[in-house]
Amino acid sequence: MKSGKRYAEAAKLVDRSVQYDVADAIALVKKTSGAKFDETVELHIRTGCDGRHAEQQIRGAVVLPHGTGKSVKVLVFAKGDKLSEAEAAGADFVGGEELIPKIQNEGWFDFDVVVATPDMMGVVGRLGRVLGPKGLMPNPKAGTVTMDVTKAVKDIKAGKIEYRLDKTNIIHVPIGKASFTEEQLADNFQTLIDAIIKAKPSAVKGQYLRSVTMSSTMGPGVKLNVVKLMS
Repeated sequence: MKSGKRYAEAAKLVDRSVQYDVADAIALVKKTSGAKFDETVELHIRTGCDGRHAEQQIRGAVVLPHGTGKSVKVLVFAKGDKLSEAEAAGADFVGGEELIPKIQNEGWFDFDVVVATPDMMGVVGRLGRVLGPKGLMPNPKAGTVTMDVTKAVKDIKAGKIEYRLDKTNIIHVPIGKASFTEEQLADNFQTLIDAIIKAKPSAVKGQYLRSVTMSSTMGPGVKLNVVKLMS
């Protein structure tokens, strides 16, 4: 539970009975983030999807115009010319089969995103049990299984984030840092919410976005006006 005096004071600034406009929500989230570190601003989107059905799954990726404020380490699985291409694009680690035991046996996870060329997925698939639970398994829908490793690495470094449903049909995603300007957070928010609205599965019946809450890492949640977001 988040508690403590600072959190209690911050929570008083948020009216839980109100659904805020985006601009007001961003201003509130910035105001209520008072930790000693630069907090991440997060969105928690409760959907009307039923992720148990494949046709109601949501998974994709989008490049935030102002990035996430976090430097991301990228590991690329490739072979041949694609190894040097990935290095030139700015990948932090590149390799092939020789990396399997390092990850599997030595517990090496000094990376945030894994990209793989399609011809390496047979090798990467052997890491499914360790990469899967950490959300690190490359996926074509997220653009992390591709022959265009240059674009994949550059997009990730520029602030590409992945969104997907969790087991409770909620999407949790970062949209920047509390130190970002309100305009930067608003741009990132709009880019992300547009992508998620566009990704609505046709099989979903009833209300698609049930609730959207914005918060900083240690701050209280601020509810957004869903009707306005969908209009």
